[in-house]
Amino acid sequence: MKLFIRDHISLTFFYFVQLGVMILIFWLDGYKNQTTILYACFLSTCIFAGYLFYRFVTNKSFYKRLSTPISSLNDLSIELQSAPLPESLHHFQRQQIQNYQQELHKYKHKLDHHIQFINQWVHQMKTPISVIHLSIQDIEDDDLFESIDVELDRLKKGLEMVLFSSRLDHFERDFHVETINLNSLIRELTSNQKRLFIRNRVYPELSIDPSITITSDEKWLSFVISQLITNAVRYTVEKGRKIVFRGRKDETKTVLEVIDEGIGIPKSDLPRVFDPYFTGENGRAFQESTGMGLYLVKQICEKLGHHVDIESDSKSGTVVRISF
Repeated sequence: MKLFIRDHISLTFFYFVQLGVMILIFWLDGYKNQTTILYACFLSTCIFAGYLFYRFVTNKSFYKRLSTPISSLNDLSIELQSAPLPESLHHFQRQQIQNYQQELHKYKHKLDHHIQFINQWVHQMKTPISVIHLSIQDIEDDDLFESIDVELDRLKKGLEMVLFSSRLDHFERDFHVETINLNSLIRELTSNQKRLFIRNRVYPELSIDPSITITSDEKWLSFVISQLITNAVRYTVEKGRKIVFRGRKDETKTVLEVIDEGIGIPKSDLPRVFDPYFTGENGRAFQESTGMGLYLVKQICEKLGHHVDIESDSKSGTVVRISF
């Protein structure tokens, strides 16, 4: 109703201006019969009011649609009416929606090709990395071997991050729920990362009941925990420290805690650690952080239906909890 009034307020104003001019002309012309003039004005106003009422009835749903907030693309459709304006706007919107859907389809098609290219490229890059890793086994210089091995490990982790990041938008295509033994999974992942632990002289400690099982996707969850291991080791600068993996189960959920004795996270950075590309004070100090690791951890956990949170303080270590 308000939109209808706003749309016709100028027409109403000019109608009464025209009516006033007409009365003034009659008055100046010497026509003194006020009753006739008032009757003519009243009759004209009734006709004008009838016109406005007709406009309101025939365009009621049109104005109602324009006054209602849009929550989805389907809400753009307007009920087809016999009035010219709603009918024209309806056809115009249908044409715009079709154009939008065509452009969206083209963009999605290009994006799918781009993701497919990234996946193929990452898999192709893994082969030369494996070849290089085998080739350096014969190097007698331990320092040179260690240096190359470190860079290969960083390159491999970077490729994995690119691969999982590109697959995230099509998560449902690569998702398989299964029952996983938590203790066995952590042992396997720490074993895969043993070079990282040995290189940094940091040691894993498991405190997980072998009977604890969880329901998740092993591949995606393995990537999440591997990211947490990498972060925990990277920011544990003192030698001889431990990374503790603690698991517990209650009536409602199972919780995995990854506890390190590293430099911790400043409280000012904690609210933003899951933001994309956020490196914080630690990332700037170590100059190795991409700011994507914890972001992917958060996104993957949400898609898996798990909850992740962090407790930390500067120089007092970090606790990352995943609730299943």
